[in-house]
Order: sequence, then structure tokens, then C-alpha cells
Amino acid sequence: MSCFSSQQEKKTTVLHLGYHPPLAWNALVAFLCSRGSRYVEQLIGNRYLRTIKLGNDAGWIAAQQDPIRNRINVEVSPSLLPHLAQLQTRLHILFDLDANPVLIENHLKRDKTLKPLIIHTPGLRVPGTLNAFELSLRAIVGQQVSVKAATTLFNRFVTAFGESVDTPFPELNRTGPVASAIADAKPQTLINLGVTQRRALTIQLLAKQITDGRLKLEAGNSPQLIEQLMALPGIGPWTAQYIAMRALGDSNAIPASDLGLMHALQVEKSAGVLSRTEKWQPWRAYGVIHLWHHLSIGG
Repeated sequence: MSCFSSQQEKKTTVLHLGYHPPLAWNALVAFLCSRGSRYVEQLIGNRYLRTIKLGNDAGWIAAQQDPIRNRINVEVSPSLLPHLAQLQTRLHILFDLDANPVLIENHLKRDKTLKPLIIHTPGLRVPGTLNAFELSLRAIVGQQVSVKAATTLFNRFVTAFGESVDTPFPELNRTGPVASAIADAKPQTLINLGVTQRRALTIQLLAKQITDGRLKLEAGNSPQLIEQLMALPGIGPWTAQYIAMRALGDSNAIPASDLGLMHALQVEKSAGVLSRTEKWQPWRAYGVIHLWHHLSIGG
């Protein structure tokens, strides 16, 4: 469900992307921005701003919910107009617009823990990504550190490896880190940004495998891709499952070793999370997002 219109006076194009209601837009974009870089994505009111590079062209988008028409209106910079079809596909992934929340949440509400959370915030989506490598990098630098610390590290990678881009928005001026640039960098360059030697190796191996085509982080074959990710030193089950949730569109992925999930479900080990969430299948990722959202607002 999508169409587009032109705003000639601004020389931009607006995409109108439909969705199945309800959609918890504010929670979705708050999640995205809380784990990104202010140079790459921002939230002004309920308007989500983001830079993106498609092919050799860098530009920006500005997205806002139209709850009356059940659509997201996305203003697109002129530089991205040659890539509208690809951009629409990526935006559907980013905002999880193809999900049917009524179907998913009717299933998950059978769980006594999830039911009140779903009633409180219906329409939560699994936040996707516009760039699977960028998301994977953010997940790796976020291992075993706080969200705030991970964001600081990620900002350094954006500054070092992102590309400059002109936008109408203050500080929104760089694209996310490019895999090919990190693949070609000296390991010490990564270490100087504040990651350990082992983590620098993990990041660089991932960048090289994506750059040379050995690893294609695309939706469709999540189990095999999870195995490929976990074959890389420094990527364990949590990181692989997190990437599967957000980059591979795996609705059943679950980072079972997540401490927040263990706390929310009142279990002590990842095996307990897997057992406790068995009946959530095939929508475990949505149950995870509801629990994380509940924890983020002080539940």
C-alpha cells in the first residue's frame, strides 16, 4: 500500500506508505533514535528524520504518521529520487509496515505477562533497519555495555566512517558507517575509537564478508544467516538473534540471553526464556519488543 506525490516548490517527493492499524508510531521511532546516532537519525516531535545512502547517492527522509489515513508520509530528498522503489522497500522493513498487529497481538495476548502490555501499547512493531551492516555494527558495539555507552561508541564510528550529507536539519549531516570503508581500515583505527582488539576484529570480519558478498544480510533465510553470523568470532546468540529480529525480518527470533527479558519473565537463564516463550511462536520477536518497551518506560 503506497503511492507518492511531488512537492515542486521544495523539489522533494512524498511517499504515502500504508499500514495495518494500530501502529504505535511514537514508541517505534523513539526506539530507533535511542539506539542510533544523532548525526544519522533524529526525532523532532513525532517526525522521524534519517539520512540514507542508496547506490552512490546520499540523502535524507522525514517521516510522519497520518493516523487518520493509516499511512506514513515520508518526504524524500531530491538526491534519492532515482531510488524510490528500493527506498519504499527499505522503509517497509524499517517501520515493519507489513505486519498485521491484530493477528499477532491476539495470539500474544494469551500470555498473562504480555496481555496488559499489549492492551497498554497496541500496535508495537519490531523496529527494522535501512542498512543491515549499520545495525549489526551497532549491535556489536552494544555488547555488554549500556545503551548510552554503545551510542557514544557508535557516534565515533559514524564520525570516522560515515559520509557527509547535506540536509535541512541541524546536526543531521552524516550517513551511517559504510561496510567497505571499515573493511579496508587498519585494525588500530577501530581500536582507537574505543573498542577492544577482539571487538575490532569482529567488526572488521563482518564488514569484509558483507563487502565481498560472502554474507548477505537479507530477509528470507534467517536460520542459515544466524549460523553464518555466529561463525564469526565475537558474535554469540544474543547478537545473532538481535540482528535476525531487526535486519532479517525474523518474527520468531529471540535474544534469549537478554538480562531484561530474564528479569521481565522472572527466569534466571536463557533456557528459561526459551521455555517461557515457546507459546509465543511464531511471533516471539513482537513479545520481546513489548517487554523491552515496558522496561524502557519504567515498568
